[in-house]
Amino acid sequence: MTYSKNIFIPVTNLCRNDCAYCGFKKRIEDGEGYLMSPREVKSILDQKGDAKEALFTFGERIEETEAGTTLLAELGYSKMTEYLIDLCKMAIERGLLPHSNMGVIEYDDLRSIKPYNASMGLMLETTAKIKAHERSPGKDPRLRIEMIENAGKLRIPFTTGLLIGIGERRSDRIESLKEIARIHEEYGHIQEVIIQPFHPKKGTEMASSPVPAFEEIRDVVTMARKILPEEIAIQVPPNLTSFEKLIECGVTDLGGISCVTMDYINPEAPWPVLEELKEKIAPHILKERLAIYPKFIRKGWMGEYVRDLTLRYADELEDDQRGKGTD
Repeated sequence: MTYSKNIFIPVTNLCRNDCAYCGFKKRIEDGEGYLMSPREVKSILDQKGDAKEALFTFGERIEETEAGTTLLAELGYSKMTEYLIDLCKMAIERGLLPHSNMGVIEYDDLRSIKPYNASMGLMLETTAKIKAHERSPGKDPRLRIEMIENAGKLRIPFTTGLLIGIGERRSDRIESLKEIARIHEEYGHIQEVIIQPFHPKKGTEMASSPVPAFEEIRDVVTMARKILPEEIAIQVPPNLTSFEKLIECGVTDLGGISCVTMDYINPEAPWPVLEELKEKIAPHILKERLAIYPKFIRKGWMGEYVRDLTLRYADELEDDQRGKGTD
């Protein structure tokens, strides 16, 4: 069972989308919206401890909102992708491998960001058109599929996944998994698929919606292992699931875990500590990995500006795990 030591940097909570279940998006006019300054990001990066991954998350295309355009201009940028590149450089200077998830972006933006990232991500969520996404242009399944395919064309090691319980049907989940499998079979770049249960957030339209039953999550994980190529890891968030009960169904990864920063998307669910994880998955072994999986390190698919750092960390992990007697 693998995991990555990361720090979580929620660069902005502004977003062009308005999903019915999202508790992360805020508005400037309500006094809660923000765009982190370089100084604020640096403050988080400087607390990295033994983390090796910097997870950058965003609301989508804030330059398409009036508040986002204004805040970016105050920092000297016209697009979030321009700002992200400078933040990635800052992370690399501090010994962190960037993994960026900024929603749907165009091919040229992906290409400009790739050199500064070890890997990137975008949740497919679902291929179905659902009510929860009615006010969210970036949640059009066609756009998300296109971006995942573009990442494959650019050889970007990629994370995607399904959000369970937002109005999709079981048949939609099967279709979504088949679509991910199809994309990977063509491009070979998907390193992990997250099966994430919806958790209702106070103040949202879906605040009273039920959390998916454990049996539903187990069913999706089981289907994922049957539908997806074996080389794709199946990940579940350890702070949102009974992950130890899903190992027998095919779960092999617990994602990024931070000893420094909280899960800003699900602030009500604290990360479990590593010792707790080790106890819960016993007799299985908990093994640290990087933001980029070994297969893609061997292929050299990491960004050119993180290559040396990636190879150094890979060697260190191999030496450490050999010393502990793990494979």
